[in-house]
Amino acid sequence: MNSRERMDVAMRLGTPDRVPVMCQLSLGHYFLNSDLDAIEIWHSTEGFGEALITLQRRYGFDGILINLPGRDPDWRKHIVRIEEQEGSRLITWKDGWTTVCPPDDLPHGYDPTGRKFSVTFGGIDPEQLFYFEPYDIVPKVKKTFPHWQYDTIRYVLGRVGSEVSVHGEVFSPFTQWMELLGYSNGLMALIDDAGKVEACLEALTEGTIELACGDAEAGAHAILISSAFAGAGFISRRHYTEFVLPYERKVIQGIKARYSDLPVYTHTCGAIGDRLDLIEQTGTNGIDTLDPKPLGDVDLAEAKRRLGGRLFIKGNIDPVNTLLRGTPQECLVAARERIEIAAPGGGYILSTACSVAPHTPPENILRLRETVEIYGRYPHKLVEAG
Repeated sequence: MNSRERMDVAMRLGTPDRVPVMCQLSLGHYFLNSDLDAIEIWHSTEGFGEALITLQRRYGFDGILINLPGRDPDWRKHIVRIEEQEGSRLITWKDGWTTVCPPDDLPHGYDPTGRKFSVTFGGIDPEQLFYFEPYDIVPKVKKTFPHWQYDTIRYVLGRVGSEVSVHGEVFSPFTQWMELLGYSNGLMALIDDAGKVEACLEALTEGTIELACGDAEAGAHAILISSAFAGAGFISRRHYTEFVLPYERKVIQGIKARYSDLPVYTHTCGAIGDRLDLIEQTGTNGIDTLDPKPLGDVDLAEAKRRLGGRLFIKGNIDPVNTLLRGTPQECLVAARERIEIAAPGGGYILSTACSVAPHTPPENILRLRETVEIYGRYPHKLVEAG
């Protein structure tokens, strides 16, 4: 099997030739390890596309997650200057905005007065919302996306063809809400005026469906719904049922209405052990991250028992205490443990629980592919270490 075939089988709950491996890398990790310019990676379709492909090949991943949109091909024309500033680079744009670009973290944009974009709850009109990309400066209010929105998917597919599983990403309506208003204000709004919040989430659902279907039309082999703020660290089961579940269900139903066989899965960080059943009720095909303690509270064996045969599962390796801070041998042992627990019966993808941190040693990441080659073959059985 090639990588795409392997991932397709696993996402459809089957047993491929071996357990697939696919991690989401932080943008900072691409900046530090792809040998490409960080500004090019962040601002250009080709730069990000090359970074994705370079590290997928280096680490032997079976899939690529495209978690930035395509970029305006004329972006360089809008730059006034680029200069060094306290270890970062500062881009000044012709419209007066500036962008601070650290060497190992996400860039940050500031308006001409030096402030980040912000809105108040009272200043939001639900009828003006469509989709808010957390990396955008302002939310999209038009009912369309720019013509270059899907260029990164097309670029990567043009390079890897049908050999690698290429996934698009959309942000859940609740994630967009939290990024738009800010975490504290976003949560307070749930209490202050739940009706208005729900109207906003309805509007954002519409845009999310359109973006996901655009990813699929561009050729994405699966869609990830990023729902990072839906764990117990942010909201209760009751609030999840009210503000997350119905809108993610509508998103998935909207995608499936047009692309019925397309795998759609959900990325939710942190403590989600008490809501695996609620995530399943959205109609998702799989759950990504499954953070173990201390980052979260998911016991992989319990998740496999509760979800196996109905949803595929992906993740559970601690990206901080194991991959970032551990040794290569500790990474191999942790990966092997996950395979032994979750591989039987199929439907498992080996991965870190959340994103690989910027300064994670590449030799630790390489151990994951090595582990699936040794211990992740089907028909699955325990293989004694040499």
